[in-house]
Amino acid sequence: QVQLVESGGGLVQPGGSLRLSCAASGSRFSIYAMGWYRQAPGKQRELVAAISTSGNTNYADSVKGRFTISRDNAKNTVFLQMNSLKPEDTAVYYCNTNINYGSGVPFGSWGQGTQVTVSS
Repeated sequence: QVQLVESGGGLVQPGGSLRLSCAASGSRFSIYAMGWYRQAPGKQRELVAAISTSGNTNYADSVKGRFTISRDNAKNTVFLQMNSLKPEDTAVYYCNTNINYGSGVPFGSWGQGTQVTVSS
């Protein structure tokens, strides 16, 4: 079973930036599409960004132009660069390293998540 470790969250002021990392165990990292999701208190988990095996990307409308997803297959790591952060970006962020790129449906296991808080 793949184990995931998300990191990079924290407290940041509006307009600030954070870079999240998700390190995955396992040897088949490169054959799956991956995604970053977030869950705010009282809300359902939602897809924020997805990246295909060939590097194509897709974003939720709320983060387009501000967030960038990338992957390093050699290091079994997927990243989420978050710029121009807003208070509504506050949530626990999770990665999933086996998703359907077209639908965003996750199939893989979840890590513990990393808290992102945007507040002045």
